[in-house]
Amino acid sequence: MFARIAKAAFFLAVAFAQPAAAELELSFYTGLQESPHSVVTGTDATLGDLSFTAGWEGRSFAAPPYYGLRATWWRSETLGFGVQFTHDKVYADAETLAASGLSTLEFTDGLNILTANVVKRWPGQWGRLTPYVGAGAGIAVPHVEIQAPGGPKTFEYQYTGPAVRWFAGVKYALNDDWALFGEYEGTYSMNEAHMVDGGTLSTNIITTAINFGVSYSF
Repeated sequence: MFARIAKAAFFLAVAFAQPAAAELELSFYTGLQESPHSVVTGTDATLGDLSFTAGWEGRSFAAPPYYGLRATWWRSETLGFGVQFTHDKVYADAETLAASGLSTLEFTDGLNILTANVVKRWPGQWGRLTPYVGAGAGIAVPHVEIQAPGGPKTFEYQYTGPAVRWFAGVKYALNDDWALFGEYEGTYSMNEAHMVDGGTLSTNIITTAINFGVSYSF
């Protein structure tokens, strides 16, 4: 699933860059990602109606780890457009599972957020350091894992709804091609998951992250 999304994002960015000479920047990052509580509603064949507040854990470096990919086509020195994929993760904490009656509730082979972005940068302001900000809109395609004790397990990728992201950071140029960067990133996704028993689960999830990565421009 990730490979298909990443390839689609990359080839879309390359296709955008073909009509005219422009800078294409490819970025890879990881970091520390967490998520605040969110309200969960829905129905389950075993538990009936669901209504509770979920506490989420990010566990950024537990397998599969948190990471992201971004392709930005710079149309000018200061304005760029592109695509971005983030493999965010959220696990319901022990208190949430106890309160809800569920044995499993997580989006951990990705809360997978894919967006089209607009990015603004300010080169030449601080020497090798270039500040930038960006925002995007797109979709959430998480790997949904939900199960009630003794019930069937939902364990599959689903399109669950729209998503947006925002980010701000600073890039440090190592040379004309390579750079390091650090940034803050947030996402908001509206997720309506469908369970194999016919039930549903809905929740709007915010993620926040401090990212560290490397970029290559050509």
